[in-house]
Amino acid sequence: MTTADFNTTFSVDETPNAVFNAINNVRGWWSENIDGGTAQLNDEFTYRFQDIHKCTMKLIEVIPDEKVVWLVLDNFFNFTKDKTEWTGTKIEFNISQKQNKTQVYFVHKGLVPAYECYDICFDSWNGYIKKSLMSLITMGKGTPNPRETVI
Repeated sequence: MTTADFNTTFSVDETPNAVFNAINNVRGWWSENIDGGTAQLNDEFTYRFQDIHKCTMKLIEVIPDEKVVWLVLDNFFNFTKDKTEWTGTKIEFNISQKQNKTQVYFVHKGLVPAYECYDICFDSWNGYIKKSLMSLITMGKGTPNPRETVI
């Protein structure tokens, strides 16, 4: 399955439930700088990375062991002309079983090559999804951005 939207996929030898729980542990694979709920329908959370990126997500679809969808309510990039490029896009995690493995199909609907942030976001999402999230699922520990302390 391919679209113009950013997408990637991987398979693991874990249950759909283990994968679903890891996806919802956003602090365990994306960033420890997450404020708010990340697991229940209608939860909202805010992600921050230094003064470079800040966004607010709302969980708009949560189907245990099958699917999680975030709606980007608000976004700010300090490195693009359009600071709100992600606003209104959807981030989907689709979980399925294929050949005795659990497959994760990740798509950021609306994140397309025409976006100024696309190349940076492409590299970042690949790292967070195919490395950090996969590591959290398979090894029990991801590599999220560490908690930033304000002095």
